[in-house]
Amino acid sequence: MPHASLSLAGLLSQIPLMPNPLVPNVRLDPRTNILLGSVLGLLIIAFFVGRALRRQPESTVNPAVIRTLNLRIVAWWMMFLIIIIGLLLGPVATDVLFGLVSFWALREFITMTPTRRGDHRTLFWSFIVFTPLQYVLIGLKAYAIYTIMIPVYASLFVPARIAISGDPKRFLERVAKIQAGLLICVYSLSHAPAILSLVLTESPGGLTATRWTGSNASVLFFFVLIVQLNDVFQYMWSQLLGRHVVAPQINASRTWEGLIGGALSTMLAGMVLSWATPFGLYWAGPIAGAVALAGFAGSMTMSGIKRDRGVKDYGTLVSGHAGVLDRIDSLCFAAPVFFHITRFFFSTMQ
Repeated sequence: MPHASLSLAGLLSQIPLMPNPLVPNVRLDPRTNILLGSVLGLLIIAFFVGRALRRQPESTVNPAVIRTLNLRIVAWWMMFLIIIIGLLLGPVATDVLFGLVSFWALREFITMTPTRRGDHRTLFWSFIVFTPLQYVLIGLKAYAIYTIMIPVYASLFVPARIAISGDPKRFLERVAKIQAGLLICVYSLSHAPAILSLVLTESPGGLTATRWTGSNASVLFFFVLIVQLNDVFQYMWSQLLGRHVVAPQINASRTWEGLIGGALSTMLAGMVLSWATPFGLYWAGPIAGAVALAGFAGSMTMSGIKRDRGVKDYGTLVSGHAGVLDRIDSLCFAAPVFFHITRFFFSTMQ
């Protein structure tokens, strides 16, 4: 009998273990490593190019453009480090890091305008309860709850709690500010780490589709990279061909030429990087285009808020280069769009 048990154990040990079809793959695979290594190489090159351009005489290059370039490179390094540290430590660490970014972004958003004493306990709930709770639900993969917790329950709680404080002055303005901050800085951005919770497939089809063998980590990094490239492309095309400003009173640097050229360039970049995703060549382009349009909407919206409040930047987390919210405004608007397209067409929707 013992010999039979040993034989059975040996036989079972030789059977290859198949991945659980309902568990997402979040390990760093060769696709992710190649993508991360390529971006790291480009950032190193950009760093030295920026330093070289800074030494050039002002008669040959525009110093304001060079300064903007170098400050953007610093911001890209910080964003890259946050993403790579999270992916190396696992999905929980990624969730925590995005949660900290949301916390800081919400802080910048709220501090744009003065608050009243009656708002303090509502803000306590927003920062200490709703923000961490949203990311806990993301970590628990509680899709049915985290998709409605802030848009429904937090949005109902905020006006009720402010009303209980007994201060009616600028009531709607105060309520709207906190609701908008939670929706943009916390709820929308939280859809980025939620990408790691999806069970991805190679094609549309839900549970009947073939499971994608790649890692969700490469899809998350693909999304962040596409958003950042879109910002660069739109800025570049606006500088080269920009003639017709979209909304001069909101953002004088955003042009229709930049939007169209940036969106088309982003679609091309998405197709080139499609190997890092389950989308394939033909789906990657339209998905990247949708991300580009959402990112543009995010930049314009946040610029409109800054103009309304009479401020230039949301903060100064990166010395000389605005705050964290200025760097993630496109991400905030694009994250829900990318997540839901991916979930609906390229996941088992579990």
